[in-house]
Amino acid sequence: MPVLPQPRQPAVAAIGEALEALGLALRRGFHPEPRDGVPALPDGRPTATLLLAGTIGSRWWDAFAAAPEAADGLPDPLDRWTRRLLEALAEAHGAAALYPFGGPPHLPFQRWARRAEPVSPSPLGMLIHPELGLWHAYRGALAFAERLALAPVEPVASPCDSCPERPCLTACPVGAFTASCYDVAACVAHLDSGRGGACLTGGCQARLACPVGVEHRYAPAAAAFHMAAFHRAQRRGA
Repeated sequence: MPVLPQPRQPAVAAIGEALEALGLALRRGFHPEPRDGVPALPDGRPTATLLLAGTIGSRWWDAFAAAPEAADGLPDPLDRWTRRLLEALAEAHGAAALYPFGGPPHLPFQRWARRAEPVSPSPLGMLIHPELGLWHAYRGALAFAERLALAPVEPVASPCDSCPERPCLTACPVGAFTASCYDVAACVAHLDSGRGGACLTGGCQARLACPVGVEHRYAPAAAAFHMAAFHRAQRRGA
């Protein structure tokens, strides 16, 4: 009986290159265990490898700004751009695309991020990366039935552990952040008041105060886009 060729597994490096070409970034991955809450593939097979896709700094901005979603005036342009790119990439590589938006169900992307790379919670609630600081995001994931080869994740201490002053907790002009909570109402009220122009155009002042990864800070246009989207979402939900 002839030996049939085995289907070629997608190379993680090739997927990373494809994401970079689209304006996104491969945010590493992991081999899921039942406790991780990673759903099965649409055909019922369990997910053996989950690769996270996201953004680093403002690398994504030019690609997104040139996309039709950025100018069509419809809601959620960044989510729709992400979905279009990842759906095509998933189809090309025999994967299923998952997203942190558009639920329910709401998928535990922060838990997955901590499995994939050395990120940890910051005092602002966002995940901080030892090199990128707070200037990164997770936009989606690619789920594979194959167990792809992955580099091990080396544990790294949180940069917040060696930051005794924690300027992020004192930089907000209305003190919306404390060691125990984020006062969203106070933040939105400040943006609504007309006194929050620096936040709306330059980005969250607490986030900007973090000394880690400053070279990856969002460009002004990207920062303003994110703050406008946050402001609209909060007012819509009010």
